[in-house]
Amino acid sequence: MRVAIVTESFLPNVNGVTNSVLRVLEYARRHGHDCLVVAPSDQVGFWQGAAGAVQAHPLVSAVSPYLGRPASDGPDPDHHLGYPVHRVTAVRVPVVSSLPVGAPSPSVYAVLRDFAPDVVHLASPFVLGAAGAAAARALGVPSVAVYQTDVAGFADAYGIGVLADAAWAWTRAIHATCDRTLAPSTAAMADLAAHGIPRLYRWGRGVDAERFSPTRRSAALHRLWSPDGRPVVGFVGRLAPEKHVERLRPLADRSGPGGDVQLVVVGDGPDRPALQAAMPHAIFTGELHGEALAQAYATLDVFCHAGEFETFCQSVQEAHASGVPVIGPDAGGPRDLVQAGVNGVLLDPRRYAAEVSAALDAVLADRDRLAAAARATVVGRTWEAVCGQLFDHYVAAGARSSTGRVRVGVGRAG
Repeated sequence: MRVAIVTESFLPNVNGVTNSVLRVLEYARRHGHDCLVVAPSDQVGFWQGAAGAVQAHPLVSAVSPYLGRPASDGPDPDHHLGYPVHRVTAVRVPVVSSLPVGAPSPSVYAVLRDFAPDVVHLASPFVLGAAGAAAARALGVPSVAVYQTDVAGFADAYGIGVLADAAWAWTRAIHATCDRTLAPSTAAMADLAAHGIPRLYRWGRGVDAERFSPTRRSAALHRLWSPDGRPVVGFVGRLAPEKHVERLRPLADRSGPGGDVQLVVVGDGPDRPALQAAMPHAIFTGELHGEALAQAYATLDVFCHAGEFETFCQSVQEAHASGVPVIGPDAGGPRDLVQAGVNGVLLDPRRYAAEVSAALDAVLADRDRLAAAARATVVGRTWEAVCGQLFDHYVAAGARSSTGRVRVGVGRAG
């Protein structure tokens, strides 16, 4: 199968969207599929080349004055796993400064036409993905949109909630052109349905249960973080407004002299200086990768995630795979992943800060049972199985499309 993946984020930027695309490419390579990636460049440009309908949209109109105008598309295509990567000039939304997205350009249509894909995969489509969706439609190629980013929720979290309605209108316009939209959780499915997104199907995420494993737990790292043997509770993720790491302050307050726990925050982002000032007794490790990240997860005694804007929340799965129970928000993706009383606890996000301390005590009192169940709930969610389901969705999208060109057998997704 020939698969064109148009993604709003890709290497060198590492986030949930990038990681999912990487796993799909790895699966495709193992199974002999041909792929093309269309992604933002690592050059920061300004807004240019968007189609008139894109430029006229109120959400784009609201942010485009801050983005300026780029000169041209980015550098020549490069490669990943032997697959070509066509780069499109990136823009950075100022309030989400570490997340570049691609500005639509005519080259998207041209590169898809030349590649002649059987299906177009739109990874978290919003800006570059809009160009990909339009190109797929113009070329008569089936398209599958993978919903991963709650843009309207981000607008609220970043204090620009006035744009939420515009964000939903834009999201609806993009997804209406696609043969199917894949949502990662029941909460995301309900949210999308409530806002008029058609042809919805559930597609979750896999987890590398070999990399993220209780066997990575390090007694030496635990002693480094907590020399007096206090339980270590932690967060892993981007330090940004939508993550609401500030709700963990009650645990940071218990981390000082005479305290009974140690809070560890793994990650980096725009909120880090403010969080360090507000939580001086917490340990901030910065961003970790590879073995260091897996070791950090497994060395936690309890994992906490407070943000309600997660469409899935891969960090919860990685904590569970590491044998770590989770205190999560009763909202978004974590609602599917955390089974209250089985592998963790769910809290109302509006009361998270007020209740997290008592919840931690309850989890610590029953940690061994919760930790064993945490691992058991995710070991079957391999990327091999999950990506197999995705390729079945590709087949089903081709069967639906009036010009469906997918040339493989009928899959499991209906």
